[in-house]
Amino acid sequence: MAPPPKPVSKKDGRPARPPIVALKDVQLQDGAVMLFDGVDLGIEARSRSCLVGRNGAGKSTLMKLIAGEVLPDGGARFVQPGLRFAFVPQEPIITGATVHEYVTAGGAEDYEADAALESFGLAPSKSSQGLSGGEIRRAALARAFAESPDLILLDEPTNHLDIFAIETLEEELSRAKAAALIVSHDRAFLNRITGRCYWLAHRKVRTLDQGFAEFEGWAAKMEEEEAEKLRRLEKAIERETYTFYRSITGRRGRNEGRAAALNAMRQQKAAILKDASRTMELVLDAGGTSGKLVAEVKGISKTFGERVIADNFTTRIVRGDRIAIVGPNGAGKTTLVKLLLGELTPDEGTVKLGTNLEIVYLDQARDDLKSDVTLWDALTPNGGDSILVRGRSVHVAAYARDFLFRDGQLRQPVSTLSGGERNRLLLARALARPANLLVMDEPTNDLDMETLDLLEDLLGEYEGTLLLISHDRDFVDRLASSTIALDGRGHAVETPGGWTDFMRQNPGFFSGTSAAAEPLTSHAARGPLLSPEGRGVESETPSPFRGEGGVRGTAPPPPRPVKLTFKDQHRLTDAERQIADLPAEIAALETVLADPALFTRNPAKFDQTMKAIDALRAKLALAEEDWLMLEEKRAGVAI
Repeated sequence: MAPPPKPVSKKDGRPARPPIVALKDVQLQDGAVMLFDGVDLGIEARSRSCLVGRNGAGKSTLMKLIAGEVLPDGGARFVQPGLRFAFVPQEPIITGATVHEYVTAGGAEDYEADAALESFGLAPSKSSQGLSGGEIRRAALARAFAESPDLILLDEPTNHLDIFAIETLEEELSRAKAAALIVSHDRAFLNRITGRCYWLAHRKVRTLDQGFAEFEGWAAKMEEEEAEKLRRLEKAIERETYTFYRSITGRRGRNEGRAAALNAMRQQKAAILKDASRTMELVLDAGGTSGKLVAEVKGISKTFGERVIADNFTTRIVRGDRIAIVGPNGAGKTTLVKLLLGELTPDEGTVKLGTNLEIVYLDQARDDLKSDVTLWDALTPNGGDSILVRGRSVHVAAYARDFLFRDGQLRQPVSTLSGGERNRLLLARALARPANLLVMDEPTNDLDMETLDLLEDLLGEYEGTLLLISHDRDFVDRLASSTIALDGRGHAVETPGGWTDFMRQNPGFFSGTSAAAEPLTSHAARGPLLSPEGRGVESETPSPFRGEGGVRGTAPPPPRPVKLTFKDQHRLTDAERQIADLPAEIAALETVLADPALFTRNPAKFDQTMKAIDALRAKLALAEEDWLMLEEKRAGVAI
């Protein structure tokens, strides 16, 4: 074991505390790939740090190296004598008959295990078999805290946790005496917890002695400096190349020296470009235009035994909405989506879907990914070597590269992929198909922040309709035009904006929440944490959102239907016919315009086609408005 590194004075003049774990000039190679080349890192007692880097940079491997589960090929690892580690990996494996048995297997006392399990909302006697993803994660976290470690290593700890369990984790970390090193994509979580950032890039680690809130600005500045260094190197190569090939009067030895210097600069540039991060190519085709109304939901209720999912809930989804659905695990968020899509029939109430819907569903459970199939076969389930991407045939290897997969991975089974790679594979399959209604269930799990930024930009510009189930507060805040919240007791509220807007407008809504499938008893007793006023009561102020859309729990009874006149019924039938037929006519004319030579060859026809498309689009818009008005009239909503 290497001697402990000496403390280094901080910028404020105070001496730094000695690290409890330190890496010095660490190297690690995986086959022909160099993962780490000169990594320096020191973790101090009780510090709260995050490890940031792209998927594939080696964050999980570096965590294992710090924990001693992986040995370095070179360099030194120092660990303070007697240091106790707790490591929660991305995919914990729960053993033992009960969760209590699993938690105490690491040496925790019975009372410590029970207290930690209670904090994370799990009964100690709960069987370890058949646990959900969220329960597995909470059991692993309970074990880590029950062991009272000196350093806790958390690899994507918020995956599969609902917002309330994430807040519990934040509280436990703030109270713990242990230092913490965290890998996470959850910006809101990192902003609240961390005071230092380690950035793993280009096989080395850079350190920022500030919290994650300052990281992105600092990283952008670092990247600008790297880009400037590359620019200067390219200029130097350009000048030296010019001089070398025109230096015909110099001695042979001098020219050989210049040749060696020029070759060294070229090799340096090649190394920089090789290390340059590739960016995913994310494109989303909104497909054909759906009807203006995507779904009309009136007074729906759904129960399973004594468990109430929705109780007289009403809303309307129109084209272009970005609706986030939030609430505790087990509250019925996925069930509500299936009700909204017409996949489940409500016990009471009605769901009317709009026209021309092209639906793509991204499932958090990744059930469609069989572990024994190869990445190639997962992308081409019907065989062959190409995939239809938004109507165009693309070779599977080329399409996989857009999602940062190497050619050598194509014949590997899905089981060998990391969590982030599996999520990228799901994105690749989903985004290949046109969709004017995109449903995403926990899409952020295991994605690095750069990919999250790309996904946010993509969804922000998406012209279709988005239904988003997510526990990522920052992701919801950035994207949602409205938020539907379920409390697990049948109550539902819809308000404009994201998570932060919802909590401000509905203080105390989640007070006393205890989801049937995954109860969070610690949060049932801590309503004031979720209420800015410190009261566990629901707001009596009705939501201003879309009139009937902002309904809490028990909505007012739907108005009595009205029988349409013969003339109105004829107008309704005609509007429905136009809504069904006009998109095909518009698509046919758009095919004519797709000819790049049309404008040059026949400008008159180009102009005529453009005018015809504009007229048909206006006609379709009028038909949709007419249909909406008449449907509301028939339902007695608006006359």
